[in-house]
Amino acid sequence: MTLLEAPPVTGAPTTPRWRAAGRVAARVGAPGTAVVYLSLLVLIPLAALSVAAFHGGWSAFWAGVRDPESWAALKLTVLSALVVVVVNTIAGTAIAWVLVRDQFVGKRVVASLVDLPFALPTIVAGLTLLTLYGPNSPFHLDAAGTRFGVWIALAFVTLPFSVRAVQPVLSELERDAEDAASSLGARSPTVFRRIVLPSLAPAMLSGAMLAFARAMGEYGSLVFISGDRPFATEVASLRIFGLYENGQNNQAAAVSLALLSLSLVVLLLGGVLRRRLTRPEFG
Repeated sequence: MTLLEAPPVTGAPTTPRWRAAGRVAARVGAPGTAVVYLSLLVLIPLAALSVAAFHGGWSAFWAGVRDPESWAALKLTVLSALVVVVVNTIAGTAIAWVLVRDQFVGKRVVASLVDLPFALPTIVAGLTLLTLYGPNSPFHLDAAGTRFGVWIALAFVTLPFSVRAVQPVLSELERDAEDAASSLGARSPTVFRRIVLPSLAPAMLSGAMLAFARAMGEYGSLVFISGDRPFATEVASLRIFGLYENGQNNQAAAVSLALLSLSLVVLLLGGVLRRRLTRPEFG
């Protein structure tokens, strides 16, 4: 037998059968791994929280949520989150605009400072804010123990979401339409409102949703500056911690589940609105 007539090598792992088996394993294994990981970190803990919240039935859950102090904490949390989201959406869009469209000395430093709340432990942020806006404030602005102090803390930890959601979209935005509108005599506010804002709206909404969810569950930055005064500056996360410390675990779980449900509803509604904004007729 000559070299040209040598028999083919059999059993190689690169046969079509092996490749098909590999593709099937990848299709099954990747989703399975994702589901298992998500279940361990999210679904199973949420299920355990729901069981604890409804330990005494629906009446016990509702009684825990409608407890006067818990209900006041939930209302304050939602109100504060909404106020901060509105303010930070406007301010974050303005900061993103400056970082993308303007050139100035120290731009990189400013861009790095935007991410500082991500890197800084929230308890350190709370202590820092208390130093700046507490009884010994160098600005003579004592916001400790007030709702304004709560809003400052929430604005600090949620600002990066508003900036970073808008900045990449603004960076990729073509300026031809803006230049054309300006050449036709449109003023800058009109150009922004009619051309730029519709393109940025979905990104602004995404940042607002993330900021709202973060504000609803914030704890560390509020420990010092809020004062944790019931019916005044006590937010839901502080109320939950207080209930747990007092051994009222089921009531703490009920308030936690209510807080989680509120955040989930807002995220779902925001997702629906974002999809509507990204339809061609809204573009």
